[in-house]
Amino acid sequence: MVLMAALVNAGAVAISSCSMKAENGKALAAYQAYDRPAALPQNLLAVQVKVSLSKQRVYVIEEGKILMVMPVSVGEPDSPTPTGTFRISKKEQKHRSSAHGFVYNGKQIRRCGAQNKHSGWSFKGTPMPYWCEFKPGLGFHTGWVRHSPCTSDGCVRMHENLAPKFFRMVSVGTPVNISYTQSEDARWAHIPLHPDAGPLPDHPFSMYLGDAYFTHHKTPEFD
Repeated sequence: MVLMAALVNAGAVAISSCSMKAENGKALAAYQAYDRPAALPQNLLAVQVKVSLSKQRVYVIEEGKILMVMPVSVGEPDSPTPTGTFRISKKEQKHRSSAHGFVYNGKQIRRCGAQNKHSGWSFKGTPMPYWCEFKPGLGFHTGWVRHSPCTSDGCVRMHENLAPKFFRMVSVGTPVNISYTQSEDARWAHIPLHPDAGPLPDHPFSMYLGDAYFTHHKTPEFD
């Protein structure tokens, strides 16, 4: 009887594990399929960006017209996204962090801070595709987007399919206002969301060493 119970329990665990993998697979597919409508601006010089920290939303606006509303991840209280008025000062599609990344030696790959490099191992910064810097060391960039603030070190993480759109809609000099709330929240904040990225499986670390992550998105389409 003990053996039978053990076999039944083992089977239940196996079924539960398979079910979790299937659910994670569906959630990941839904996450990767997520997209939001966007329109290219008529005049790049008239574009402004507003970030609502409370709603975790970004509004791209041209002369009062909403061009795109997207969910983002902002920094948690230990590393908050700063409030204030800024400007996009730098754009770099294939940006890599100088503060953290991966060390690798042959097939071995580990996450690592830039200050903790392993002797004899090579280091490569974390890829931050479609980087749009608004303050030294802080920027909008592709990253896993959660439904609550996360360890973004103050950056604003964008969904992989929306980052290339945002990148084309702003330019160096575009004004950025970051505030706890924005006037647009009442009308525009309630949009369909993708699954929370927190429970989703990460990509293999090897993907971050090459250029694959920089092109891991749908081809951007505009209205």
